[in-house]
Amino acid sequence: MTDTPDRREPVAPTERLDASTYDRDTAAGRYDGDVAPAPRTDDPALRNEVLAREEERFGGFKFGSAFFGWIAAMGLALLLTALIAAIGGAIGAVAPDAAENAVNTATDNMGVTTIIGAIALALVLFISYFAGGYVAGRMARFSGVKQGLAVWLWAIIIAVIVAVVTAVGGAQWDILGALGGFPRIPVTPETATTAGILTAVGAAIVTLAGALLGGAAGMRYHRRVDREGFGI
Repeated sequence: MTDTPDRREPVAPTERLDASTYDRDTAAGRYDGDVAPAPRTDDPALRNEVLAREEERFGGFKFGSAFFGWIAAMGLALLLTALIAAIGGAIGAVAPDAAENAVNTATDNMGVTTIIGAIALALVLFISYFAGGYVAGRMARFSGVKQGLAVWLWAIIIAVIVAVVTAVGGAQWDILGALGGFPRIPVTPETATTAGILTAVGAAIVTLAGALLGGAAGMRYHRRVDREGFGI
């Protein structure tokens, strides 16, 4: 009698287990059926620790970002100044194209129209440097107030450089005067008047406030992203 081989039923292929859903027990060399617990990310202490490490590494002044913020501020100042000048021309109001002109005119003639023009120009400077600080803070992610201050420092540095070059080389080098987006530093007897000095100080205060607030606002966007990422 010849032995006949046992007939075996076909066995369905074993379903491949997704290793990503199982914990690997390296000590026992096996998988268990428990899903690995996800690390908690909604812990405020963990979030603050991570952000502190990131800020320590990437925080501080970022003068490259601040330079682009200053460019954005100057561009917006030109656009808003042109818009106000067009509106003022349409309604017959005085729309001075430079801050010192506004204050000098207001000193000579304290009319309502002139005061409105000076206030409008102050708003232009504030909004422009708020936008510049926002750009710098958004680009740098951390230390938003410092980025806004850096934008303002760029404005001061460039104003000083232009003032020195203008004093040495002549009025043809008065680049900021041609743009009309930021008041020049008085360097001649004609411009170093009380009104001119007060104008420069007032414009510096307005632009500094706008840049600092804009930098803080730009940084807040990244904090919202962090809160979403940490599930807070």
